[in-house]
Amino acid sequence: MTDNRVVVLDDKAMTRSLTRIAHEIIERNKGIENCVLIGIKTRGIYIAKRLAQKISQIEGNNIMVGDLDITFYRDDLSVKTDNNEPLVRDSNIPFEIKDKKVVLVDDVLYTGRTVRAAMDAIVDIGRPANVQLAVLIDRGHREFPIRPDFVGKNIPTSSDEKIVVELLETDSHEGVFIEKKNQ
Repeated sequence: MTDNRVVVLDDKAMTRSLTRIAHEIIERNKGIENCVLIGIKTRGIYIAKRLAQKISQIEGNNIMVGDLDITFYRDDLSVKTDNNEPLVRDSNIPFEIKDKKVVLVDDVLYTGRTVRAAMDAIVDIGRPANVQLAVLIDRGHREFPIRPDFVGKNIPTSSDEKIVVELLETDSHEGVFIEKKNQ
């Protein structure tokens, strides 16, 4: 960790935010019948799995979890391989989404482009009853008219700042930080 980072959420605050989101998902949907969680790769899948654990503890029933790779649906295809091809990761949605309440899960909502791409990918897989959005952090600066249904924390940022989410599963420690870009 560097000195130019400001801690926005520590591990305990992240846990409290995810617990609240889990309760809100259950309340909004009047339980979890016909609900599924789909995490947007990469960190969204880990957050979706954590939400699924919390929901299972609260409800006493499991909720299905899948993960979604939106690479080919991005309008910028920013992740490239050495030969300038899009880097494709596999999606894993081992259940039918037709007529399900799909809760898309991601770590940070920024411009809305990732969520737009995820919705395109979901519709190509099947026709859900509805799509809801859960994010750990909403930082504003939308380019598309997309808003989350469930938010861990709203963090207004400037264009020269970035939000960094670090999870045990990918980074060996936990936290959400604001840092200046290009530092």
